[in-house]
Amino acid sequence: MKIDLKKVEKEVCDLLQTHSANSYARDVIAPWVAHKSLAMGHLYSDLGIESRTEMGRFMQRNFPTLAQNKPKDKLWKKFIYDEIGKIAPACENCSDNISCFGCITDEINAVKHTA
Repeated sequence: MKIDLKKVEKEVCDLLQTHSANSYARDVIAPWVAHKSLAMGHLYSDLGIESRTEMGRFMQRNFPTLAQNKPKDKLWKKFIYDEIGKIAPACENCSDNISCFGCITDEINAVKHTA
């Protein structure tokens, strides 16, 4: 199944903009994070952030209400895509999804193969 990346990027951007702390976060940071969320790496590294701890601080500053809802044991990209009901494009073919987080990719693949 082909993923409409522009549509997914817009959905991520809309989610982030809903939770933006200010107009800069809404108009500049949200579109940037949404675009980078399509990349194949971990979100914090694709954004040029040094660690997951720094990523948490960055998201708390810019998207505080979203950050409040994020479970501590879930990575940001996984959480954002769960919030929009999608799997991140990078997660579709990632070899690290088992150790990365409790991923629903395997569940979805199982459903596809039984349908």
